[in-house]
Amino acid sequence: MTSLSENPAYNLKVVVNETGIKPDTLRAWERRYGLPNPNRTSGGHRLYSDKDIAVIKWLMARQDEGLSISRAVKLWHTLEADGESPLQVPEYQQMSPPSRETAVAASSKIDDMRAAWINACLNFDEPSAERILTQAFALYQPEMVLTQLLQKALSTIGELWFKDKITVQQEHFASALAMRRLNTLLAASPAPTRQGRVLIGCPPHEDHTFAPLTLTIMLRYRGWEMIYLGANVPQSRFASTVESIKPDLVIMTAQQLFTAAKLFEVAKNVAAENHVMLAFGGRIFNTVPRLRQRIPGYFLGETMDAATQTVDRLLTFGMSAPTIKQVPDFYTRALMAFRENQAVIEARAWHLLKVEGISYEHYTNANLHLSRDIYAALTFGDIEFLSAEIAWAEKLLLNYSMPVQTLRNYLHAYHQAAQEHLDGPAELVVDWLADVSSNPALVAESAS
Repeated sequence: MTSLSENPAYNLKVVVNETGIKPDTLRAWERRYGLPNPNRTSGGHRLYSDKDIAVIKWLMARQDEGLSISRAVKLWHTLEADGESPLQVPEYQQMSPPSRETAVAASSKIDDMRAAWINACLNFDEPSAERILTQAFALYQPEMVLTQLLQKALSTIGELWFKDKITVQQEHFASALAMRRLNTLLAASPAPTRQGRVLIGCPPHEDHTFAPLTLTIMLRYRGWEMIYLGANVPQSRFASTVESIKPDLVIMTAQQLFTAAKLFEVAKNVAAENHVMLAFGGRIFNTVPRLRQRIPGYFLGETMDAATQTVDRLLTFGMSAPTIKQVPDFYTRALMAFRENQAVIEARAWHLLKVEGISYEHYTNANLHLSRDIYAALTFGDIEFLSAEIAWAEKLLLNYSMPVQTLRNYLHAYHQAAQEHLDGPAELVVDWLADVSSNPALVAESAS
């Protein structure tokens, strides 16, 4: 590489046009990291050299490779400390220039940046979405970007999908971009500085990992040692894993009623065998607050900020043991009866429905959600938990192209089959099915 001029000759507008960087982002880099380090006129205006522009492009190229700006700056200083000129190291000379058509947020306000990122995702515009996130992380602390941009954006996108206003492909595209950025942040997070080890993951069948991964990153930045297990952690040998790791706190998150029931089972085992603190959270515990009283652990709170504060208190000061409502024996016997007869109920319902021409795919999708939620409500000892989740499950099925009338027919057939095969304590399931199958307004409301 030929020597680059260090003569300060270009104003900020020229640099922005040459590199595609947002002015606020560039100022933040200079203020936080001292790179680049432009000269100033007597009036205080920045003047950049050819070398300064090359530095900016080099840092942007490292970001395109997945590094955070702080890691890119650290790499620059490491190379210089080793006697290397970063701009002349061969493996770092391939710097793809930013596309002139790549968008950045029109405003540096976090709300505007969130709206711009959502728009980029819905248009499958990956370069713009990535550039907006890079801009956001340059201007704001990671916690702010995680909670106010990514978390809120994904919630908005999920709500749009739930209302059938966008496709599942758009939702998956946005989630994949967000998770990729989170994994990069996790890899770049600092080493622990406080005494406290936390084991965090999702219970069996729970695949939504944005919340636990975000919480992991935020707690690492607070200095705690985090061991992240990810999605769908099997229940088998979990207690022995806890025993070998010896965490001070176990955290599990669940978004659905069914996975909350699995979390409940894991929590009981951890409490009985390991005697370690357990904390929990997730969508279902926000929408059905009474569920919190069933879990032998500490509720994290309804927001990420509340969750980090709860963890800080638990690990620093401890908290008084939560009051837990025990599951009545009546429900335990109802659950056993339902599980013993579940297969024959589903077979009977299929026999009733196939003559009406329902597709087997629709039938199996409906069975999966209804049977899981019945199991969960009985596990928790309150059949009314089903009513809190049924509208969400019905809307999910409608988004899988299951017609409203087909859904109504399915509920009637399932009720008839359950009535034929369930008695004793399990009759409460039959009564609940009678109410929901005879209430077309509930299904119609879910479809609207």
